[in-house]
Amino acid sequence: MSRAQQILSELRPGLSEAVLGQIPALVEALAQSRRIVCHGVGREGLMMKALAMRLFHLGCDVHVVGDMTTPPVGSGDVLLLSAGPGTFSTVAALAGVARSAGARVICFTAEPDGAVPSKADLSIHLPAQTMASDAQATSILPMGSLYEALMFLFFEVLVLDLRDHLGVAPSEMRANHTNLE
Repeated sequence: MSRAQQILSELRPGLSEAVLGQIPALVEALAQSRRIVCHGVGREGLMMKALAMRLFHLGCDVHVVGDMTTPPVGSGDVLLLSAGPGTFSTVAALAGVARSAGARVICFTAEPDGAVPSKADLSIHLPAQTMASDAQATSILPMGSLYEALMFLFFEVLVLDLRDHLGVAPSEMRANHTNLE
C-alpha cells in the first residue's frame, strides 16, 4: 500500500456516517447565527481560517479571532473553536469569554471529554490522532496531521450541506471570492 493510500485509509473512518451525522445540527446552528467567529491554534487554526473563508463565500458574516476587524461576540453569535486534544488554555479562555457574552460555543475536537468541549454548547467529535496523542502514534502522518486533514474534509462536506440549506448557488459563492489575488 502506498503512503497516499494509507493516509486515505486512515481518514476514511473519520468520514463515517456517525461522524458526518453531526453536520445537520451544525448546519442549523450556523444558519441561525447572526455572526460567526472562528478560532484555532497552530495548524488547526489554519483549518479554521479555511472554514471561515468558505463561510464568507457562502455569504455568512464571519470573522477570525485576532483579525483587526473582528467585532465583539454576543447573543445570536457562534464562536467556532478547534481543540483537537481537548484543551488549550487560550481556546478555553475564549470559550469562557464568548459564553459570558451570550454567544453560542461550538467546539471541534478529537477528545470530546476535554476541558474545552465540555464548556461548549455543541461538541463535534472528529476521531483522529492529534499532536497530543502522537506518543502512541497509529497514523503514518506526523503529529496532528491526521486530525487537521480530517478537519479540512469534514469542513468541505459541512460547506456543501450549508450551501444547500441556505440555497446559495455555486456562482454566488464564486462572486464572493476576492479579486485581490
